Amino acid sequence: MPGQPLIRTPSGVLVPAGIDPFHRTLHHVAPSGLLGRTGQTSGMTRLEAVSGKTVGSSGLWMGETHVAASTASGNHHHGASETAIYVVSGHPAFVFLDVEGDEPVEHRIETSPGDYVFVPPFVPHREENPDPGAEAVVVIARTTQEAIVVNLDGLDWSEVEIR
Repeated sequence: MPGQPLIRTPSGVLVPAGIDPFHRTLHHVAPSGLLGRTGQTSGMTRLEAVSGKTVGSSGLWMGETHVAASTASGNHHHGASETAIYVVSGHPAFVFLDVEGDEPVEHRIETSPGDYVFVPPFVPHREENPDPGAEAVVVIARTTQEAIVVNLDGLDWSEVEIR
């Protein structure tokens, strides 16, 4: 930032004066540092990696989700948060309702390692792992700093409150 006063950190690095000490360095989160104290849905486990709690982020949440073999998560949505999903292992299916004609129809997005899935805000969905022998693991990133999870009874929009 041209013209902005610089200060020297204890290690001797010059940084703009308005940057707080916590945001001057990169933060490493090893697998052993993932937190399980986040919103959960039945049938899956969410682990928090990058968040306000772990690295002080203010606008980003990132972590991973595990779905055991032959398991489906409960129905849920992520509030106003956009969610990006990257499939690490397994072949999870993402299930949601869409309208064909006047009737809602259940749709499945079948995935493989390396695939990406985008979940828009408030869309009810669930994750299924049809593989009888292997866990499905995905990395998730959200546009909100917290992992918003609203568990639902069904996939329809009747329980969704948009605020």
